[in-house]
Order: sequence, then C-alpha cells, then structure tokens
Amino acid sequence: MTAIPVGLSTASVWPQTAATAFKLADELGYDGVEVMVWADPMSQDVPGLRRRSARIGVPIMAVHAPCLLITQRVWSPDPEVRLRRSVEAAQDLDARTVVVHPPFRWQRRYADAFPDLVASLEERTGVAIAVENMFPVRRGLGTRSMEMTAFRPSIDPTDVGHRNYTLDLSHTSAAHMDAMKLAERMGEGLTHVHLADGSGLSKDEHMVPGRGDQPCAELCETLAANGFKGQVVLEVSTRRARGPAERAKDLAEALLFARLHLISPDGR
Repeated sequence: MTAIPVGLSTASVWPQTAATAFKLADELGYDGVEVMVWADPMSQDVPGLRRRSARIGVPIMAVHAPCLLITQRVWSPDPEVRLRRSVEAAQDLDARTVVVHPPFRWQRRYADAFPDLVASLEERTGVAIAVENMFPVRRGLGTRSMEMTAFRPSIDPTDVGHRNYTLDLSHTSAAHMDAMKLAERMGEGLTHVHLADGSGLSKDEHMVPGRGDQPCAELCETLAANGFKGQVVLEVSTRRARGPAERAKDLAEALLFARLHLISPDGR
C-alpha cells in the first residue's frame, strides 16, 4: 500500500459496466473507483452506486462528469446542469473530486461562465472540480497536416487557471505535450491524475502504464517525493482484452505499476 490512494476508473472495464469495475477493484486491491458517468445505467444511478459501494466495501473516490461527445444528453443537454448534477452526485457519494473537461468551442455561453461556475461550485460545496487537459484533432500527414482544438479556449486548462486540475497522461501523449512540464504548470493545483500511457499517436490510447512513451514512472515518483495529497486513478483501456482473465491481468499490472512508483522516499 502507498500513502497516495490509487483508484480504478469504471471506464477501464468498458464494454463491461460499473458493476464489473467495483468487483475488480475489490478483488485486485484498488483503494476505490472513479465513476465515469455515461451510457451505462448504473453510472447514472446515484442511489444505486451508493448501495453498490457500501455492499462491496469499495469507496467512490471521484465522479467524472458526462462531458464526452457521446454523453451530451446524459442527465441534461445543458452542460452547466450536467456539471452541477455531477457535483451533487459527488456530495451524495462522499467523493472528494469531480473530473470535468474544458468546454467545447460551440458551448459559448457555458465556456464564458465556466471559470466562475467552477470556482463558485467549489466554494459552496467543498468538492474539488479538477479540470482535465485534453488533446487536439489532427488531419493529414507531413506538410499537409492540420491541427485544431475542439475546446475553448484550449486543450490546456492552465491557460485559464483553476484551483484544481486533472492530469491525463494518455491525453498528453496524443497532444505531444510534455507531461512533466504540464504538471509543473499545474503546481499545487494538480489534485487528480489519470494514470495511463500512450505511444504518441494522435488519439486517446489509454494504454497500461509502462507500455508507452509517457513519463508515468517519473511522474509517480515525483508525486510521492513531493508529498502529493491528491488521488491517482488508473484510466486504461481493456476493450481488446480476450475475456475476464486478461482484463483482470491488465488491471492488476496497472495497479502494481502505480504502487511500485508511488512509494515515497521514506518507504510509505
């Protein structure tokens, strides 16, 4: 065990449901789960999540707000309502963190109000709303390649400035962004980490840490050395797993990687 809690994102078991994530988190020894709110009915059912957490004995560490393109109608078509409901869910589930993406470019009213909305919700509720770094869309090859961002004002939440941030290493890989420098810019605001890896492809790979080119070990060791007070959540893809045993093996490997590299210099 390490002083830094290590959780499992329910997205890590897709196409299985949150029920599978709770089960594997318990069996493999994760400290809790992060609930990705999306099409899975259980992920939207706050009382059901609370009952499942209590029955299995696995706490809910964080709630990931429904802000993917495929979840624009989950809970509400209004992104502000979705964020508010995510914060309410975190309160009901005793989760300390809500993970949220920056607004999309076309969500102009929401984007204009976003910094003040996040700050006011944090002040009123005490829930950390950790804004996540994203990645651009690239088209074409070589000199004809084109890059654009779907997010306003950018893929880097430090361009705006928030109290709390989520650092996602699969996203830094897809963005060709230096993860360690981004962590430095986030500073004490770095309160949540999505630990995953990537190979530098222009897509969100969410590989098991240690299998790609991201500084997963270096980041974990730096967090441990600096007395990180936040949470680390494994958000990896197991959709290609050939059955439950292979999925469990990948998630066990991911947890072991995190545990090994999050040991502080004094051995805790």
